[in-house]
Amino acid sequence: MIKQKTTLGLDISTSITGATIMVDGKLTSTFVWDTRNKRKFPTFYEKAKFIKQNLLTIKESHDITNIYIEQSLQSFRSGFSSAQTLSTLARFNGVVSWFCFEIFGMQPEMIAATSARKQAGVGIKRGDNAKEKVLQFVIDNFPQIEIQYTKHGNPKPGTYDLCDSIIIALAGDKVVGETQTT
Repeated sequence: MIKQKTTLGLDISTSITGATIMVDGKLTSTFVWDTRNKRKFPTFYEKAKFIKQNLLTIKESHDITNIYIEQSLQSFRSGFSSAQTLSTLARFNGVVSWFCFEIFGMQPEMIAATSARKQAGVGIKRGDNAKEKVLQFVIDNFPQIEIQYTKHGNPKPGTYDLCDSIIIALAGDKVVGETQTT
């Protein structure tokens, strides 16, 4: 019997983490784990504990064979995250990566966002809003994903994280498929 390829794709953040599960190339489950509530998650460690609990829940119901994580930002960009934010995000990414190794018994692979989008087939030209392009790609290719909007017409918090996790899972699935056929 051939074992199913079950991929977990993660877009990790200290505010909202997106997770996607694909079985043999088909999207089966998506999750948005919101850790922005400072009363519920007052510390870095409470946020990490919550993500770990969710990963343990996935372990109970899925035989994950591959894990792909969006690589955290490696450099500064004008007008974006501070050094402290980048450092915290990298720490959190490392902690969650370790949880994946510990829980699923495998080393997750990191994929840069730009590489993942290219692998998944999302065309982004210079000047395009990457988040909007990824959202439109998900809307066009995964009609089963219900995108919710705020009263002002913007995607609800967590939508972009969810979409990014789908792209990471798709890219990882493509990489696995290519390495298995060569």
